[in-house]
Amino acid sequence: MHIDGSVTLITGGASGLGRGAAEALGRRGGKVAILDLPTSNGTEVAEAIGDAAVFVPADVRDAEQVAEAVAAAIEAHGRIDLLINAAGVVTAHRVVNRDGDLFPLDLFKFTIDVNLIGMFDVVRRVAGEMGKNEPNDGGERGAIVNVASIAAYEGQVGQAAYSASKGGIVGLTLPLARDLAGAGIRVNTIAPGIMDTPMLAGAPQELKDSLAQVHVFPRRLGTPDDFAHLVIAIFENEMLNGEVIRLDAGARMGPR
Repeated sequence: MHIDGSVTLITGGASGLGRGAAEALGRRGGKVAILDLPTSNGTEVAEAIGDAAVFVPADVRDAEQVAEAVAAAIEAHGRIDLLINAAGVVTAHRVVNRDGDLFPLDLFKFTIDVNLIGMFDVVRRVAGEMGKNEPNDGGERGAIVNVASIAAYEGQVGQAAYSASKGGIVGLTLPLARDLAGAGIRVNTIAPGIMDTPMLAGAPQELKDSLAQVHVFPRRLGTPDDFAHLVIAIFENEMLNGEVIRLDAGARMGPR
């Protein structure tokens, strides 16, 4: 897929990795639809990117809102060629903590609802629309990049819900690619390591420096630009399909 002139829907596009991808795609001549919470700064982000961007508010847990946001993106740009699922939450709780409190079941459900079920809902709705696109010379009608985490493989203490949700995304990658092959739609997943996003914005520099030491090389935190660079490479290389790619500078997480 060529970025110039393409249309990308990006969940979680108002901040962090999603915003980095939106800005990079805009610079490359692509049009973007930013799907994020109504309370986010999606309008401001879209305005900063320019006329090529539009904000379509939605909570990915709400199927009706997702359907309306996808329809709004198509109304604004005419179609959807590419999808980046970067919306997600990070939650933490031990199964049984030191005080004997059990993992709140509502917290587990919330994490799965946002990170896995919400993501799948966006995938199915967008794939349905991508299938209507005219294929390019290679028969391709669209491409999807989902965002997991290295926690899918090396979940730490307290990450039972988060790791389960991201592990689900990893497990979905190949079946989704196989399901959508007939429509000419590729599906890949990126599993980021420790990234310098708003989730770490309030952390002291000493903590950030310590986290960076988990990386083999380079020993720095990943950035939204690093993420965007890989997204674009995946979109432009039609032989990449059904793959999960770690973006983690060789990091392997310990139990804590």
